[in-house]
Amino acid sequence: MEWFHAVVLGVLQGLTEFLPISSSAHLRIYPELFGWEDPGAAFTAVTQIGTESAVILYFARDIGRIISAWFRSLGRRNPSRGRRRRETFDPQDARPWSLAWFRRSQYDQQDARMGWFVIIGTLPIAALGYVLKDVIEDDFRSLWIIATTLVVLGIILGIADRVGRKERTAADLTYKDAVLIGCAQALALIPGVSRSGASISMGLFLGLDRKAAARFAFLLAIPAVLGSGIFEWPSAMEEGSVYGAGPTILATIIAFFVGFGVIAWLMQWLEKRSFAPFIVYRVALGLFTFAMLATGTWSA
Repeated sequence: MEWFHAVVLGVLQGLTEFLPISSSAHLRIYPELFGWEDPGAAFTAVTQIGTESAVILYFARDIGRIISAWFRSLGRRNPSRGRRRRETFDPQDARPWSLAWFRRSQYDQQDARMGWFVIIGTLPIAALGYVLKDVIEDDFRSLWIIATTLVVLGIILGIADRVGRKERTAADLTYKDAVLIGCAQALALIPGVSRSGASISMGLFLGLDRKAAARFAFLLAIPAVLGSGIFEWPSAMEEGSVYGAGPTILATIIAFFVGFGVIAWLMQWLEKRSFAPFIVYRVALGLFTFAMLATGTWSA
């Protein structure tokens, strides 16, 4: 049965990682609903490697430009004052990794700045994740905490989606924005918060439009999630783990394919629609979890 469980949890991870409804909460709640064993924090972290690999593939051109521009910026005395492109150019029109692609993006300061924003925004979750590792793997997985964060952060996302000006794009990001969104992302160390939900909420409060907030949230998550997955890999692969190496790897592969489809769908959705359905869902799931705990059906 562990192989079947791994398939279901892999699909669940892929479906929920990028939606602002918390994949870690679902990987904790749904096994409880079906009477399965909690897969644990290590399993969750490793399967997230699959979904982050989907992010890397989906945003491959953006990531390639950002990395290239960031490394070139190290050779300039003041990257913010470097030469800028004069011609209008859409990087999507150039074949990635071609000579023309590199030449035309050579002086794109926005991409270089984005690289610094991702690095700076990653520092809070990296520091807190290391310090709070034991608490995250034990105390934070309490269903009482997860139910609370589902409801509270759902309400916060609803407020942000309603009051945010949605006037700024990714080009308007500043170092202050990167720090604040990075601090919001760090809240996702608590299951139920949702990494994308917390980052997007802060982005909306800062005036970013929905698509820009989601795009930066996905890019910002890459170093943190890959780092966490690699760090937890030995624990998830050892014989004493809940599912073991084979089922965990299978769940990770499934999460990759499902996650890629979800990213493509969500980015299209956000062009014309709001986060309202996700807000309603996460609040309802949180209230349902409270009810199951209060009646003694589930143990926290």
